[in-house]
Amino acid sequence: MFFLYDLLVRIAGFLIRFIAMVSPKIKLFTEGRKNVFTTLESAIHPTDKTIWFHAASLGEYEQGLPVIEQIKANYPSHKIVLTFFSPSGYEIRKNNTVTDVTVYLPLDTRSNAIRFIKAIHPDLVFFIKYEYWPNYLDVLKQQQIPTYLVSGIFREKQSFFKWYGSFYRNALKSFRYFFVQNEKSKQLLQSIGFHNVKVSGDTRFDRVSAILERDNTLDFIENFKADTTTIVIGSSWPKDETLLVDYINRCTDPVKFIIAPHNIKPEQIQELQKSISRKTVLFSEKDAITNLSDYDVFIINTIGILTKIYSYADIAYVGGGFGKPGVHNILEPATFGVPIVIGPNFSHFAEAIALVNMEGCISISNQKELDEAFSNLIQNEDIRFEKGHICSTFVQMNQNATKSIVNHIKNEYTV
Repeated sequence: MFFLYDLLVRIAGFLIRFIAMVSPKIKLFTEGRKNVFTTLESAIHPTDKTIWFHAASLGEYEQGLPVIEQIKANYPSHKIVLTFFSPSGYEIRKNNTVTDVTVYLPLDTRSNAIRFIKAIHPDLVFFIKYEYWPNYLDVLKQQQIPTYLVSGIFREKQSFFKWYGSFYRNALKSFRYFFVQNEKSKQLLQSIGFHNVKVSGDTRFDRVSAILERDNTLDFIENFKADTTTIVIGSSWPKDETLLVDYINRCTDPVKFIIAPHNIKPEQIQELQKSISRKTVLFSEKDAITNLSDYDVFIINTIGILTKIYSYADIAYVGGGFGKPGVHNILEPATFGVPIVIGPNFSHFAEAIALVNMEGCISISNQKELDEAFSNLIQNEDIRFEKGHICSTFVQMNQNATKSIVNHIKNEYTV
């Protein structure tokens, strides 16, 4: 089975080179992997002690960051190696200050797995949330390198739990321990014979809670907001924006809007700006504006500041809920005690399900429901406060997953 899998990965790698000719994202995927081993050879020496973390993309990196930071603090003599599979993670966090080496993960061929693990010779390995690469995991198991899954989440539809999933079930045997987000994941693993599992919770709660301790001040947002009720729209997609723009153009309440689209390509930002009839300014134009408070809508055509912007929100709309797999990160506005509105697709996200059930978060499916949700929150400060309080309390009550994981590791592994 490994031979067939290896062959399929090699064929996929060959085909990807052709796709890269017409896809900028896939080009980053292929070009970024060309110098991985050269980078490792210059950064990691045979006498170095290392710990390896793997994140599929940006979301998984953010999820695992509290664990990375704590492990780094507990094992200061080790170099921290971080790998990404996706360009959307690597390109944004390749220059992070937490890890010692950050590279793309080479494709999961047998030869790559052997060469990569030999190059970094890790003492400990952590896979964040998911991505189960059979060759890498098998080599780690053969070399008896302790490997852990952090903030894992499992669903019945995954191949592990199907009659045809034995190949991937065997890959799970490489993990010394599974730290999962919920009881359902634990039960699913136990149903296929894995009892080395603990419900530690979701490390993202620790990540977003730490946000409150930093300086979230943005002077230009304060100038724009000017003590006016403000709706922050984060990670919006065109399907979200169709409803949102319609509401913005008709809204008669004294309210301002900040929009941070998921995609900030110039042509899409221009199209969004043209669709809004109210006075609108772009982030890229802000330095040329004398008084930002004169504007009604602020479009953020840059990345990296949305989390801070949420601290100024009175109401948040988090996008993605009209697409697949669904809504983006709602924990960032929640930690600031902001009531949240989302689209209908959130069933893959436990925190969204919980907050909708607790009524801190409102799910809408059409224009009428969006209008009603916003109007109710704008016009009724008590409801706004109550729902925001539910959100912040929910985040506070779900902290300490990182502590649970790191304490377990400390008991198993000492320098």
